Amino acid sequence: MIRISQTARLWAILLLAVLAPASLSAAPFAAYVIDARTGQPIYKQNEDTRLHPASLTKMMTLYMAFTAIERGQVRLDSQFPVSTNAASEPPSKLGLKAGQRIELRYLIRAAAIKSANDAATAIGEGLAGSEAAFAQQMTQMARALGMRNSNFRNAHGLTQEGHYSTAHDMTILGRRLFYDFPQYYNIFSRRSADAGIAQVASTNKRFLDSYQGADGIKTGYTRAAGFNLTASAQRGNKRLVATVLGGTSTAHRNQVMAQLLDAGFSRVPNRVREVRPEAPALLATRVVRRAQIEPSAAATQPDPQRLVLTASAPPARVSRPAQASTAALAPAPQPKAAREAEPVATGRLTLAASARPVSRRAAPAQVAAAAQAEPAAPSASLVAPVLQQSLRPAPAPRSRSASTAAAITNAGAEPEAIARAVAEAVPQDGGASMSLLASPAPKPRSETVILAAMGEGDLAEPEALEIVSRPAGSGRGWGVTLGMFTSKAEAERLLLRSALQDGAILEGAARHVADTRRGFQPSFANLTRANAELVCERFASRSQECQVVGQ
Repeated sequence: MIRISQTARLWAILLLAVLAPASLSAAPFAAYVIDARTGQPIYKQNEDTRLHPASLTKMMTLYMAFTAIERGQVRLDSQFPVSTNAASEPPSKLGLKAGQRIELRYLIRAAAIKSANDAATAIGEGLAGSEAAFAQQMTQMARALGMRNSNFRNAHGLTQEGHYSTAHDMTILGRRLFYDFPQYYNIFSRRSADAGIAQVASTNKRFLDSYQGADGIKTGYTRAAGFNLTASAQRGNKRLVATVLGGTSTAHRNQVMAQLLDAGFSRVPNRVREVRPEAPALLATRVVRRAQIEPSAAATQPDPQRLVLTASAPPARVSRPAQASTAALAPAPQPKAAREAEPVATGRLTLAASARPVSRRAAPAQVAAAAQAEPAAPSASLVAPVLQQSLRPAPAPRSRSASTAAAITNAGAEPEAIARAVAEAVPQDGGASMSLLASPAPKPRSETVILAAMGEGDLAEPEALEIVSRPAGSGRGWGVTLGMFTSKAEAERLLLRSALQDGAILEGAARHVADTRRGFQPSFANLTRANAELVCERFASRSQECQVVGQ
């Protein structure tokens, strides 16, 4: 009972602190607090009321930039042009000039830390081509993230008709930045950063310094919106994300946020099952263009004057000139029936009226008569019967001697005479010269395998290897150490985040976490001296301990 009464008294004091100043503010007040580990709400007040988000809009601008980087569409060192529209944005601004080009990493720092309007507009125009197209993409991404009551018209958040969001949606977006892009989330906790053309300071420095465990995220202010803040803080295993819209001043906004977080930390359990948000369900619009063809009578109705294939005339006979070899041959005689059936040449071929050829065999008398006749040019039909009755050629003996050839020649074409001539030509030694079994066996092949043939030039001694030594300090024997951490997981996260942010410098570097008595020490090895010193300079700008170690 005592604990319940204390909790009720705390919430009553908090409600009075919120409502009293809110009545004097120009903008309605709204607040929303969730447990970042589960996404469950802890406190709600006008959480779905559509209000002006002011520079909290840049959270979505940065979310779109991080998404484009992870998809490979752009890189941190991509040069973005600055348009006249971007350069003419009102303060807060980085001071960009129309026509200049600047790296995306500097635009992100300026938009996240200083809340520069010109940098946010340059990001949107560089990613989508125009600020209007980028605002449309921001709204589509908001729907995919579950932000039901958000609509964006620009990339910076200055007051514009139709540009609105809610405390609920901004809190959801803050949680998304933490879970979807942990490698870039640390930018929201920086107090200052190098933005290329100037050193910028954080607009959220007061709350980050005053509230224990705070590590982000973004502030916002316009006259129509009031003083807005989306914040994230961690204490032990607990992490909360909250949004305040419509504060009367920076101090009032920070005070209300601190009270909301304190009350939230006292209510949430120490250990819960973490529920990470799912990937955004992006919807792609598919445009299909179809050709529009007006129907015509020729395409839909048959033309009575159009030729039909079944009624078309047969093809005309084409006369081909006779070849030289064919002209010399006498035409084969045709039967009388075939000659009568052949139509008169009228320039048109009538296939249905043509007579089929009659198959016949030549009589023996005709064959004999054809063989005795002496035609000027015998045709193939007359020569074929004669060739069929001719004798097959006698096989030649294996011996190619002159005597054997002469004996076969003198023997004539009689088979018995040829066999007798071959027998007389065989030697009396049993035909050893022609016997395959009596032939000498081939010599066995050598088993020696010749791998390569060596010429005279290969007999020389090999050239001595030349050993080239580099002077000390020119190799990759340098590294950096990044302080001490209480857990190995925290040290590994720092190494991974650093490798993603400074990939060009740390390319080829080896990551290692040493388990020492004082704690876990992350380090990068296999660096050149110049790269090691440059890495430490960048870590020093992030307020991170770094020390160069050499060989």
